[in-house]
Amino acid sequence: MRLKGRASGIYRNIKEEIRKRVQLKESLKYLENFEITNNKEEILQRQKYFKNNLPKIEPKLKDALAQIKSIEFKERYFRDRLLVVEETEMEKAKALGICDVSLKPEEGYELILSTIGYGIDVNLSLSQIAPEIYILPLWENRDTLEALSKISDVLGEESVAKKILGELQELNELIERKRIIRNLYEIAKREERELNSRIEKKIKEFSLTLKGEELLEFLKKMKNGDFNGMLSHFSEIENYIFEEMKKSEDRLSKLLDFEVELFSRENLYPIEIPSEIIERLAVEVERKMKIELYFKSLEIMRKIEDLLPKLEDELKRAYELEFLRAVKEFVKDFTFPEIKDGGIAFLNAKHLFIKNPQPISYVVGRIAELDGTKGENVIILTGANSGGKTSLLELIVQIEILAHMGFPVNAEKAWIEPLDELFFFTKTHSSYGAGAFETAIKSFARSLIGEGRKMILIDEFEAITEPGAGVKIIAELLRIAQEKEFYVIVVSHLGEELKKVLPFARVDGIEARGLDERLNLIVDRQPKFGVLGKSTPELIVEKLYRTKSGKEKKIFERVWNSFKNWKNQK
Repeated sequence: MRLKGRASGIYRNIKEEIRKRVQLKESLKYLENFEITNNKEEILQRQKYFKNNLPKIEPKLKDALAQIKSIEFKERYFRDRLLVVEETEMEKAKALGICDVSLKPEEGYELILSTIGYGIDVNLSLSQIAPEIYILPLWENRDTLEALSKISDVLGEESVAKKILGELQELNELIERKRIIRNLYEIAKREERELNSRIEKKIKEFSLTLKGEELLEFLKKMKNGDFNGMLSHFSEIENYIFEEMKKSEDRLSKLLDFEVELFSRENLYPIEIPSEIIERLAVEVERKMKIELYFKSLEIMRKIEDLLPKLEDELKRAYELEFLRAVKEFVKDFTFPEIKDGGIAFLNAKHLFIKNPQPISYVVGRIAELDGTKGENVIILTGANSGGKTSLLELIVQIEILAHMGFPVNAEKAWIEPLDELFFFTKTHSSYGAGAFETAIKSFARSLIGEGRKMILIDEFEAITEPGAGVKIIAELLRIAQEKEFYVIVVSHLGEELKKVLPFARVDGIEARGLDERLNLIVDRQPKFGVLGKSTPELIVEKLYRTKSGKEKKIFERVWNSFKNWKNQK
C-alpha cells in the first residue's frame, strides 16, 4: 500500500511508538520485516506469526531481556605465540593473521604451537590457535548468558547459554588471579605494611633480662670487639621476623599460584619491597598465567565449540523476543482485524495519540453493517469545530496502517480490505495562501487517476475556495470517486448542500451538546450515521458572552440573543 499526504507521517509516528519501547537496538531490525503491504496472504501470515508468538511474552521477561548484550568474537594478533607449520601450510597459516608463523621453533615465545609435532598439536583453526578469542568474550558477557538462561526458563525451553555458563566456571580461579596481578603493587605494599606492624608490635613487647655474671661476660667480650654474645639474645626476634616474612610470602604465593620471595633477609626492620621486584614478579606471574589461560580456554573450547552456533541462535531469538515484547506493550488490548473485501469498519476504536480518547465505531463501504449505514463508499463528515472530525480521519489511517503491517489494530473489533493506496489530505497554515486552491485540486485529481483499491481522506477542502464553488468542485470529484468505487471521506461544512447533489453519499455528523462548567464544548465524538452534524456556532458565542467583560460582553450578549430569537422563530 502506498501512502500519500499526511498518512506517511502517521506511519512514521506508529513505528516510532514501537521503537521507543524496544530496549535492544539489535531488536529494531525486526520492525523492518513489517513494512506495510497490500498482499492479503502476507498480512494473514504476519497475523499468524503474532498470534503464535505474542501470547508467549510474559511481563517477567522484560528485565531479563534488558540485560542482553551482543557477544562479539573479535580477532586480534597474539604476539606471545608461534605457530610452526609444514611448508605446504605456510600460506594458509599466515592468511589467518592470528600469530607469527614459522617452519621451525624459535626462541622468544611463551607458546609454541605446531601442526607437525613441536609443542602442542593444533590444526589451522582459530579455536585451537587462539581459543581466548571466544572464551574471554563469553566470560565478560556472563550477565548476558545468565539472562538467556532465565529467558529459556520462563519459556520452558532448553538453554545452551546455561551449559556454557557451567563450563566457564572453570575460569573463576584463573580470572581472579588475573585481577590480583592488576592490583599486585597495592597488595604487596599492604602486606609490607602489615608485616612491619606485626614486627614493631613484637619488638615493643620484647624485654631483655641479664644476670650480673652475663653482663660482666658481655662487657669483657665488647672490650675485645666480640658482639656475638649480645646478638644471640636477639635470636628470638630474628626468628619471629623470618617466620612472619614466610607467612606473608606464602599468602601471596597462594593468591598468585606462584612461588613468591619478596622480602630481603638482610634488612630486618623496617622491611621494604623495592618496586622493581614487584614489577618483575608481575611479569613472571602474567607470563605463566597466559600459558594457563591458553590451555584452560582450549579445554573449555573443545567442550562448547559445537554449542556456539546454537548460542548465536539463542541470542537472535532474544532479540526477536524483545521486539515482540515491545509490540505487545504497544498493542495491549488491540485486536486482529478480519481481512476481507468491501472497505473498512471498526468497533470501539481508540486514537493512539490522544489521552483518554472516546471509543469510536465507524464504517466505510459494505464490509460490515452498522445501524444507519447502507454500504456507502463516499461519506461527507460534518459537525462541530474541534469535535473530532480530523481525529476520526487520523484514527482510520492508524487502523489501516496497523492492519497493513500485519499488526493488531486499536479497536475492539475491525474489518479491513487491503488497499493499494491511502491518501490523507489535510489543511495547513499555508493552505490559504496564493495558489493553495490550485495545489489542493491538483492533489485531489491525482488521487483519482488510475484504478485499484483506494481510500481518500480529505479534511475541509472547501476552506480554500468560495462555498458555492466548493460545492460544485467537491461534488464532481466525488462523483468520479464513486464511479471508480474508491472509498472517500470528506470533512466539510457543506454537508447540507452536498447531500442535495450527491444522493449516493452518506452524510455523517458529530454534534456539540452544550457547554460544561468550564464553558468547554461538550461533544459526542461518535459520528451519527446519516445525520447532518451541526457546528452549533451559538455555543461558541455563548462561551464568549459568558467569559468576556465590559463592552465586549455586551456585543456577544446581543449576538447570542439574536441567535436564540432566530432559533425560536424557526
